[in-house]
Amino acid sequence: MNDPVVAASPAVLAGLENYLNLPAKQQPTWPDAGEVANVRAELATYPPLVFAGEVDILRSRLAAAASGKAFLLQGGDCAETFADATADRIRNRVKTLLQMAVVLTYGASMPVIKMGRMAGQFAKPRSSDSETRGDVTLPAYRGDIVNGYDFTAEARTPDPKRMLKAYNTSASTLNLIRAFTQGGFADLRSVHEWNKGFADNPANSRYLSLAQEIDRAVRFMDACGADFNELRTTEFYVSHEGLLMDYERPLTRIDSRTGNPYMTSGHFIWIGERTRQMDHAHVDYLSRVRNPIGVKLGPTTQVEDVIELIEKLDPNREPGRLTFITRMGAGKIREELPKLVEAVRDSDANPLWITDPMHGNGITTKNGYKSRRFDDVMDEVAGFFEVHKAAGTFPGGVHVELTGDDVAECLGGSDLIDEAALEERYESVCDPRLNHMQSLELAFLVAEELAKR
Repeated sequence: MNDPVVAASPAVLAGLENYLNLPAKQQPTWPDAGEVANVRAELATYPPLVFAGEVDILRSRLAAAASGKAFLLQGGDCAETFADATADRIRNRVKTLLQMAVVLTYGASMPVIKMGRMAGQFAKPRSSDSETRGDVTLPAYRGDIVNGYDFTAEARTPDPKRMLKAYNTSASTLNLIRAFTQGGFADLRSVHEWNKGFADNPANSRYLSLAQEIDRAVRFMDACGADFNELRTTEFYVSHEGLLMDYERPLTRIDSRTGNPYMTSGHFIWIGERTRQMDHAHVDYLSRVRNPIGVKLGPTTQVEDVIELIEKLDPNREPGRLTFITRMGAGKIREELPKLVEAVRDSDANPLWITDPMHGNGITTKNGYKSRRFDDVMDEVAGFFEVHKAAGTFPGGVHVELTGDDVAECLGGSDLIDEAALEERYESVCDPRLNHMQSLELAFLVAEELAKR
């Protein structure tokens, strides 16, 4: 006998349209409103990309992390592009996250939740609506879901049909992710063998002892007859910034089990620093859906901001519902984060705290590249752990922009990327990412911090 279908209440459906009455920052100026309406109507007929049951499982996993019983690893591209959604590049990103997760799992002695900035991270906020080069001014590049990166009038004109391509690219990316993580590619023994190659590199000799400890643990499990069939697959979730309302609203669906709305464009959706105004569209809209949600908090965030966000986004204090993603900068995290963490600790809320050590540490190199210094990234991670240790709270995860490829976008790391290397191997169309080797190095360093905890 089929379970009865539960419809959403009229109040819930009306609430999902309330964002239309509010200011919405970082939205494109579409040239043809009729075409936008047509695309939205088509998107509304497409199958969900993720399912409510998966989202509910993730919420329970994040609740464990918030109480210090798990750790979140969230990583992927700054801005996904259609051109880079190839099988090889998706595989490399997944492989990098799996490798990092094995190291973190051992260091933390607890489960690591694996979450990609993947299958939906196509929209980007910009500091200006336009870009000027010489005497030419064109709309800013807002991500492949809106317009093209090339500096031409044709490419930069917002095109709503790109939302359909973003959906299809996300669907194919998710298809590959599910195949990789459920089909044996994520086998613990294989992932560990990849990491041994990293630690055998003389430049990474400080991590060799930890890699050898993991190796002994894997061989011990094997000798004891551990069921490695249980370790051949893994859970993997996808996330992105919920920025483009014309895409997110049509992909919000009503769960037939409960009548509750879920954003089915991704498992976990976050609100950016530029769009977290309390009386604006993004906060209002995400307050009405059942996904676990994140909010980016920068160095100017005040205690009052955090308390108001908790009241609006997590009024019922639901475990796993709310994640704060702090992006303070290495020079500010030890001064600015404690007041926020302590105020929340002393309240009745229990959000998950994770660190984004990338966005607060941007620099422009002498040869004109947007970059970050690996040492600054790690210093912010260290500061994040120090603040939580002093407050008696849980440092629950890391959120990093990374790629599985051999690019050169962030300076430093054990392979000593310098400014000259940026000129040869810089590929990002937005912000600089850690490459494969730097990502693994970060994982080993974070594992050391977790082991101390």
